[in-house]
Amino acid sequence: MASTTANQQGTIQPATPGPLKRILLIVLIALLAAAAAAAGMWFFMSRREAAPAPAQAASAAPAPLAVPVFFPLEPMTVNLQSDDDQQHYLRVGLTLKLNDPKVQQQLTDHMPEIRSRVLLALSNKHPDDLAPLEGKRALATELKTLIEQPTDKGVAPVNVEDVLFTEFVVQ
Repeated sequence: MASTTANQQGTIQPATPGPLKRILLIVLIALLAAAAAAAGMWFFMSRREAAPAPAQAASAAPAPLAVPVFFPLEPMTVNLQSDDDQQHYLRVGLTLKLNDPKVQQQLTDHMPEIRSRVLLALSNKHPDDLAPLEGKRALATELKTLIEQPTDKGVAPVNVEDVLFTEFVVQ
C-alpha cells in the first residue's frame, strides 16, 4: 500500500488560477491597450498640429517674387580722361535690372537725358580707375544713382535694382 499512496502524492495536479489572478491579468491588458491608444493619439495629433491646414498653408506661403525686367541700353563709347598724351576709350554696354515694367516706360520716355548723364559720368573717368574689379563695381553703383535721379521736378525717383555690364572695353 505504501506504493499506491506514494503514486497518488506524485501526481498532484497544478492549482488553477484563482479569480484574483484573472482579474489582474485582464486589468493589465486593458491598461496596456489604453496606453497604446493614448500614445498613438498623441503621436497623430502632434503631427497634425505641426503641419498647417491646407487653407492656412495657402495664406501662409510667401508671395512669389516678381519676375525682374531687364532693360538693355544701347552701347556707349566715350573718351576717357588721361594723364598722358594717348587717347583712351571706353565702350560699355549696360542692362538695367528693374522690378516694375512701368519703370521701363518711364526710363524710355526720358532716355536722352539718362544717356547724357551716363555719358558725362563715364567721360570723367580715368582708365586706371576702371581697371580693377572694385572700380567697375563702384562705377555700377554710381550709374545706378545717376539713373535713379528724377528727371522732372516733383516726380518720385525710379527704382533700379541693379546696373549690369554686358560689354566693357577700355582701350
